[in-house]
This record gives sequence, C-alpha cells and structure tokens, in this order.
Amino acid sequence: MRVGFVGLLPESMDVWSAKFVMLNLEQAEFANEAFYLAFEAKDYEAMCHLWSQTHEVVCLHPGWPILVGRQQVLDSWRNILGNPQQVQVSFYGARCLSLGSGSAAVVCYEQAGESVMVATNVFSEVEGRLRLVSHQAGYCANPPSISQV
Repeated sequence: MRVGFVGLLPESMDVWSAKFVMLNLEQAEFANEAFYLAFEAKDYEAMCHLWSQTHEVVCLHPGWPILVGRQQVLDSWRNILGNPQQVQVSFYGARCLSLGSGSAAVVCYEQAGESVMVATNVFSEVEGRLRLVSHQAGYCANPPSISQV
C-alpha cells in the first residue's frame, strides 16, 4: 500500500489513477473549505455557487425534514444564512474519501456554538469542478475535541 493524500491507495493502482484520486481529494478538501467559508460568512451567493445545478441535490439539516432539489435546498440556506440569530459554524477533523467516478465525500465535525455535529458533504464533478450534491449534519453525542482529530 502507498500513502495517498488522505488514507491509503492500493499498490495495484497505476500512477495516473492515483494522481486523479489525489487531485479529486484535494479538490474535495478545497470545495469543503469553500462551503464552510460561505456558511461562516453567511454568503448566500457563494453558497448557491457551490451547489450543483445539473445533479439532483439533497440536504438534511438537524431537525429539519429531508430537502430534495436545488430550489428547496437553496431556500433553506437563504433562511439559515439570513437569520441574525444563526450561530457561527466552523468545521474540524475533515477526512476526504474518493467515491469514484468524479465524486468524493468529506466527513467532518461542525462546531456551532456549544454544539458539535458530525457532517457528510458529497461532491460530484461538473464541468471540471466539484459541486455539492449532498449535505447532512446531525448532533454528535460524544465528539472528539479538535486536538483529538
């Protein structure tokens, strides 16, 4: 096994495939950071830019019903980001996982005030860029501290 960008790559993987996986994971890490920057800055336009316009999208906010489709998802983000009572949200402990076929998942912890949630963000390649197709966050009963991940 060779060490890749995140995790391990099988020895049977050729150099070009390994480079693609590592590039995809680097793009996923960047896209995930852009997502949380938009969240922290309450930047609705940036949030809109991150979500796929060509793939079906889904979002599961803690305590909300399932949101399917770009319009429902973006309406939820407009409400969240426009809420002056919305606490600052940051993330830590991100791990990027290749899902193959131009898709990647990022799992991480979200810090929202005193609450910590675990989140999964799934990105798919659209015209050479990774776009968000799924976000799910839920409360974590026993989260690790930032120094533990």
